[in-house]
Amino acid sequence: MIKNKKVNYRQTILGFGLLSMVWTAHADVLVILPETGPLARASSSIKLGISTAYQAMGAKTVLKFVNTDQKTMSAVLKQNVNKQTQMIIGPLARQDVEEIIKLAPKVPVLALNEVAIKHPNVMQFSLSKNDDAAALIDAMQNDQVAKLYIFQQAETAQENKAFFNAVSEQFKGQIELVNNVPAKMVKSEGLLLLGNYAWIRQIKKLPVRNLYMQALAVEDSQPLPKGIKFCDVPSLYIADWKDVLIAYQQNPTPMAYQRLYAFGGDAWQITQSYLEKSKQTTIDFNGRTGKIHIENNRVDRQPICFVSNGKGLAVT
Repeated sequence: MIKNKKVNYRQTILGFGLLSMVWTAHADVLVILPETGPLARASSSIKLGISTAYQAMGAKTVLKFVNTDQKTMSAVLKQNVNKQTQMIIGPLARQDVEEIIKLAPKVPVLALNEVAIKHPNVMQFSLSKNDDAAALIDAMQNDQVAKLYIFQQAETAQENKAFFNAVSEQFKGQIELVNNVPAKMVKSEGLLLLGNYAWIRQIKKLPVRNLYMQALAVEDSQPLPKGIKFCDVPSLYIADWKDVLIAYQQNPTPMAYQRLYAFGGDAWQITQSYLEKSKQTTIDFNGRTGKIHIENNRVDRQPICFVSNGKGLAVT
């Protein structure tokens, strides 16, 4: 995990304190995720993130994990929801989220993916590329970038497609695709690099101003070009969330799965705060995956942006 003691970003909870939480008595929470199949590894990381946050926050509720692989959501709910069930975390697959929304569950659900259809009793929480792109575009706007050059690595174009599309849709200025780093850039121009870490490191003569990349190019403990900015889940870079560190120590894994530890931890915190503040329509906290805002059962996440200063990372 990348940690930087110089980063000045502290975890704060608005509206409730972790140390003063009193859990609703006799509440059960179901976590419905696959233990086998193509999503098993991702689910395992999310579950470890949930479990370590659950322990760190001193929760007293009964937490029940249900394997959903090759099961319909109708069957999962029918077999596992009872009078003690206060909330459900999951499912993860988009088709399962759509199915559970169509079932119109009476128990509140925190789905771990986002789909087009909605239901007032189903909150949708994800590590959306749209959120990552929006945060980076905010950084570009703060830098007064009016024209954005995008330089892509051909081998990772498919992998970066969702992020590229999100940037293209949300950026309000001019976008130009290039095959090389522009020889000269003015103050109102920026350069977005879309490729893996090795590709970025071999590029020569990068600008030190208005230089951006996608967070997926970050590699654990590896140096980044000076001046480059990206937006990502803060718990990978800031040692404020001991539960995420504990999850990593229990199961060291690449950064993509470290993000899921953070995702699971925030899923648990949303669940606990939601049940304790069930009459409150708005909840805000600085979480492991970014700034979390919940209003009228809608979850919004704003990743934190970082800049490489040549010695480490700083929050922009």
